[in-house]
Amino acid sequence: MTPPDAAALAAHSLRLITGLQTPEGAYPASPSFSAYRGYCWFRDGAFIADAASAAGEIASAERFFDWCAAVLVARADHIRWIVAETAAGRPPAAERMLPARYTFSGDDGADEWWDFQLDGYGTWLWALRAHADRHGTDLSRWADAVELTVDYLVASWQRPCFDWWEEHAMHVHVSTLACVAAGLDAARPDLSGARAERAATSSAAIVELIRTEGTLDGRLRKWLGSTAVDGSLAAAIAPLEVIPATSPLGAETIRVLEAHLTVDGGVHRFLGDTFFGGGQWPLLTCFLGLAQLAAGDRARALELFAWASSTATDDLDLPEQVPGHLIAPGMRQEWIDRWGTVATPLLWSHAMLLRLGLALDLFTPDSLKDPR
Repeated sequence: MTPPDAAALAAHSLRLITGLQTPEGAYPASPSFSAYRGYCWFRDGAFIADAASAAGEIASAERFFDWCAAVLVARADHIRWIVAETAAGRPPAAERMLPARYTFSGDDGADEWWDFQLDGYGTWLWALRAHADRHGTDLSRWADAVELTVDYLVASWQRPCFDWWEEHAMHVHVSTLACVAAGLDAARPDLSGARAERAATSSAAIVELIRTEGTLDGRLRKWLGSTAVDGSLAAAIAPLEVIPATSPLGAETIRVLEAHLTVDGGVHRFLGDTFFGGGQWPLLTCFLGLAQLAAGDRARALELFAWASSTATDDLDLPEQVPGHLIAPGMRQEWIDRWGTVATPLLWSHAMLLRLGLALDLFTPDSLKDPR
């Protein structure tokens, strides 16, 4: 796409993100998709808030952080109980752990979901620190929520849980570990005493685990013990920066993601994916673009941005995935019958396009206010 088209799509993305943000500060995953409607995920929302912050929407990002903090502080006693039970050698069952998503009012969901996920609690800490570094924000108003999150993650990071895709609950996922390590490291400047030491020790231990058991043949693996690769692993390289893009491990991971999961410019989640037939995801394509840019390959990052942009509808809405190259085409209709057509718009897709475009200097925060 040409820069004017890119700017128009980015401006639309930013309007969607800020316009759909709820009065409570939550970012809806998708306004109309049946399975996501009415919910906000910490993980998706943190990446959305990071994009809003990078685009200069300071108030929007901080309203999301306020929402996260309110959710956590409301559960302070429960979080302390989880930490205490874990320390006593009685880790609570998965259904007693914090859920991955909440209603806009901050309540637990009423329907069944694949809920025990740790990644979102790391990503909100990471996004908060990135926002502070970007805008010089004082984080003291979120201090209680940050401390609760750090205690929860320090106590829980070694546990298996669902991955980004709400699958494989019996494994320890490398992308999840990266989110947690990034979050604990991001929180350290705002901690003191023993809590700061625990955060530093845990973050270092997680990175060491990633570099040892989390690798195979010189690249990151999907989960500890797996031989597979996953599109979410690009996030460990950029924007989370847990693995340096120019390191041998970062370079080999990028190479394998390109070789195994990228087809005609679009990135699949993982081989064997059957969700809506296993299409290519614009948001993962943008994560890979950020990794390629961090590795110094701007030309490839531009190609990935162009592919993600090309998935927009005539109304400039970006989907969760597209069916141009399906891994399991026979499964697509089954999911449509179950939940309806693919989530469109997906705010996380719009956020990652914004984030990559800003990193590529295709537009600026000021230009998004009037893309003409």
